[in-house]
Amino acid sequence: MRTITALAPIRICDCGGWTDTWFARHGRVFNIAIRPGAVVRIEVFPASPSRPPVVLDVADFGDRYAPALSPGRWDRHPLLEAAIESVGLPTDVCIDVRISSGVPAGAATGTSAAVTVALVGALWRLNGRPIDRRAIARVAHEVETVSLGQQSGIQDQICSALGGVNDISMTEYPEAEVRPLAASASFLEVLERRLLVILLGGGHRSTALHLRVIERLEGLGPECPELQLMRQCAGDGVRAFEMGDLAALGAAMSANTEAQRRLHEDLVCRDGDAVIEIARAHGALGWKVNGAGGEGGSLTLLGADSDEARHTMRDAIAAALPGARQFQPVLDADGLRVFDAPDSDGR
Repeated sequence: MRTITALAPIRICDCGGWTDTWFARHGRVFNIAIRPGAVVRIEVFPASPSRPPVVLDVADFGDRYAPALSPGRWDRHPLLEAAIESVGLPTDVCIDVRISSGVPAGAATGTSAAVTVALVGALWRLNGRPIDRRAIARVAHEVETVSLGQQSGIQDQICSALGGVNDISMTEYPEAEVRPLAASASFLEVLERRLLVILLGGGHRSTALHLRVIERLEGLGPECPELQLMRQCAGDGVRAFEMGDLAALGAAMSANTEAQRRLHEDLVCRDGDAVIEIARAHGALGWKVNGAGGEGGSLTLLGADSDEARHTMRDAIAAALPGARQFQPVLDADGLRVFDAPDSDGR
């Protein structure tokens, strides 16, 4: 039996998010790829009448089923089914696909994009295609926007495919130029130590709100002040990272969060504001509501230099929001990785 494993990171600190969309037309995003991300494992068997062509095992939802892969009549996980239907399978095999993620869906960290990128990458390897990360990012984006007709910017798929820290310039939706950003090992070590992700719990429940914001932005046009401010925040984040200036990076993160609030006050939810107030009181340099914002989701904090201040901040957040989950991310420089047979720790 052959086993193909694909790993893809998620993203945080997406300064400039909302500008990588069709209604923004052009944009700029600064984001950071992190682990834990998505894991896809495909077990490959010879085609047999006794086995369905595809079995999906979606561990985080407790779902195991054989999808029909019928466009327009998707089953429990349309994104996964559409990705498989889009890439296709060799005629002489059937597969079991197990999918999991270290961060749950609805965390606003690009989990669904990471899963799709990993799944498309694994299917490309199964079909004998060379791994082209930029092409896989485009296919994953088209699965969401074309196959399913959903709203999706381009930054999540790019970050999951390429990894690292990126300056993404969308020249004209959905085309983009991507410039990987470099920094010293010592700066990256400090950055990683001081980043903290807060998962607010309850999942992301903001679809209706996001549609209202999109309708408003469409009416305002691509050069409206709100989108221009977010493009500026992305540029500020890029410059801060390249200069190794954590204070400036934190300021860009916080400014982008306030820019999201300008789009709609509910894009920064009540629990998010509670986390921000605690972070500010404990000397954090900045905070970013991940993704588009709204109810639930998550924030990234750039904590103070003092270990004690950061530990106290974490304790205060846990006391104020006992349902929230906290984790210190690991920076991911690799992006999509696809290989036959996992190593001992699944990485």
